[in-house]
Amino acid sequence: MSSPNYSRVFLTFARNSLIRDMTFRSNFVLDCISSLSWLLMNLGFYLIVFYHVKSIGVETGWGRNEFFVFLATTWLINSIIQAFLMPNAQEFSELIRTGGLDFALLKPIDTQFLISFRKVEWSSLSNFVLGLIILTYALFQLASRTDPVWHWSWLGLSLYFMYIACGVLLMYSLMICLAATSIWLGRNQSLYDFWFYITNFSRYPMEIYQGGWGLPLWFTFTFIVPVLVVVNVPARLLAQPLVPRQNWEWGLAGFAILATLVALVGSRWVFNRALRSYSSASS
Repeated sequence: MSSPNYSRVFLTFARNSLIRDMTFRSNFVLDCISSLSWLLMNLGFYLIVFYHVKSIGVETGWGRNEFFVFLATTWLINSIIQAFLMPNAQEFSELIRTGGLDFALLKPIDTQFLISFRKVEWSSLSNFVLGLIILTYALFQLASRTDPVWHWSWLGLSLYFMYIACGVLLMYSLMICLAATSIWLGRNQSLYDFWFYITNFSRYPMEIYQGGWGLPLWFTFTFIVPVLVVVNVPARLLAQPLVPRQNWEWGLAGFAILATLVALVGSRWVFNRALRSYSSASS
């Protein structure tokens, strides 16, 4: 039997999900409006903040436009996760309860791939579009400045989207590990809440964690659960809050790639280890 064409399988999943969403178009539109409304309220909050202050933190370099690059990066990564990964991870425990995992295990395709990409929430990609708009606006605002300490290039943009991919893969690795615990712990219906608590630390520049009680959080969520590098590394490539680059920034960029590779290998091991512990619903 020939090996499956994973790109064609994924495109089939995406097409079927789009057909399903278009069957209930009003619901699709309302989901898009709801997602965009939440982001616009966040944007309004930060506009109010920057009306009163010049930057987030003294001498951190995170002014309004720099932070909007950071914010847009957060939206881009989260929209990809919410569209392609979170819906499937949330349903993993339900597959175990209903015996759907037995069906997935019988398919002549990698089980982790099948579990991870069966469904696409197309409405979540509306956040991606808004993120691109905010990113473009912030970059043009920065480019129009006469301040010579800021610059960007096609190489910078290429590295930016490469690190966006690294951030998505890091988050996916953490998510699939959390989902796999359903095999050991039973119905894990609090996945989304737990996921929010962990990833909430990645929503802000890491400078805010430096000093005092923030240092243990910075260390934990940079080197143990490396969610802080997910947004900080790509956002710095475009916003460049610190110029010239300091040695620790280059080290952080290298660590992000290493952490992504380790996370992918580790999550694969955890998933397969959990599957070996799985008892069929029919047994």
